[in-house]
Amino acid sequence: MNFLVFLQTNAAPASTGGNWSFLIMMGLIFVVMYFFMIRPQQKKQKELAKFRNSLAKGDKVITMGGIYGVIVEVKEQYVLVEVDNNVKLRVDKGSIVKDSSDIQAAGK
Repeated sequence: MNFLVFLQTNAAPASTGGNWSFLIMMGLIFVVMYFFMIRPQQKKQKELAKFRNSLAKGDKVITMGGIYGVIVEVKEQYVLVEVDNNVKLRVDKGSIVKDSSDIQAAGK
């Protein structure tokens, strides 16, 4: 007698829930990515835009290039920054990164 016939079993039916679990997992990954990556970046961009729109004469600022200065004049697209005595630079508002008082406050 051949015992291999008894060891042979029927294959389990294919699971149909596999597609749904894959879609649920992909949805969860997207939700986690949104809350940990996309949403904080949008919040930072809003804060930076608010800061750039509130620039005023006399504010101490830092440019993207690392130049420290004081705002002398504010226009629609650019600001005039004094970096030394009688040395003024016209800088695009988009390249103003921070207020130097924020850095001084963080250092204390």
